[in-house]
Amino acid sequence: MTASSTTGNRLKKSHKLSIAGVTAVAAAAVSFSLIPGNASAESQSKNVAASVSTAPAAWNIANGSGQAAAAHESLTKQDNIADRVAEIHAKQGSATATVKADAKDKTAAEKKATAKAKAAEKAKKRAAEKTKANRSADRKPAYANNLNGWIKEALSIMKKEKIPGTYEGLHRNIIRESSGDPRAINNWDINAKNGVPSIGLLQVIKPTFDAYHVKGTPDSQYHPVANIVAAANYAADRYGSIDNVDSAY
Repeated sequence: MTASSTTGNRLKKSHKLSIAGVTAVAAAAVSFSLIPGNASAESQSKNVAASVSTAPAAWNIANGSGQAAAAHESLTKQDNIADRVAEIHAKQGSATATVKADAKDKTAAEKKATAKAKAAEKAKKRAAEKTKANRSADRKPAYANNLNGWIKEALSIMKKEKIPGTYEGLHRNIIRESSGDPRAINNWDINAKNGVPSIGLLQVIKPTFDAYHVKGTPDSQYHPVANIVAAANYAADRYGSIDNVDSAY
């Protein structure tokens, strides 16, 4: 096969049809030029018509090929647009999924932060309550420096040490034993003669005071609160309660 024939085979159909149309028109022109000058006008017209009769068909084929190409180009553009729309939709879907994921993460983070804040608030509240309790424990109640105050303070200590007794029982025995005088001392009974006189609000001798002294109170028979607590502790051990004592004990 020659090079020229190879090149011809490579021509597209639309090119061939276009060339055919051009060839037909050229042939008509040549035929017209070859008609003798002395030919009649009618004869000349017939020859020209015969020569160009094939031109419209070739022209229509070529023109149809152009329309097909335009249609193909239009479809290609539509395909490209469809692809672009699909791409946009895909990006929008991805963006929506990302937004939803971010919103979910944000909600989870907010819940976690809220729970953490609540836990911190509870811990702070517990610490405050503990501090308040410690302060209350450290802060000693103020008691009056008189018989009423001494009995009340003694009762608070007795309560902690689980020593039974009431205000009435203590007050009644104190009035009988010392008339409420913490410095009262008995120098005339048998205990005094034995060198261990009864001392204080509830007239406690030294051996009894030492045996029933409550830790945390002053180590002195003359101290009103220490004297009351030690005497009540002794009475609880011997009589069940200071409330059960109605005479010398």
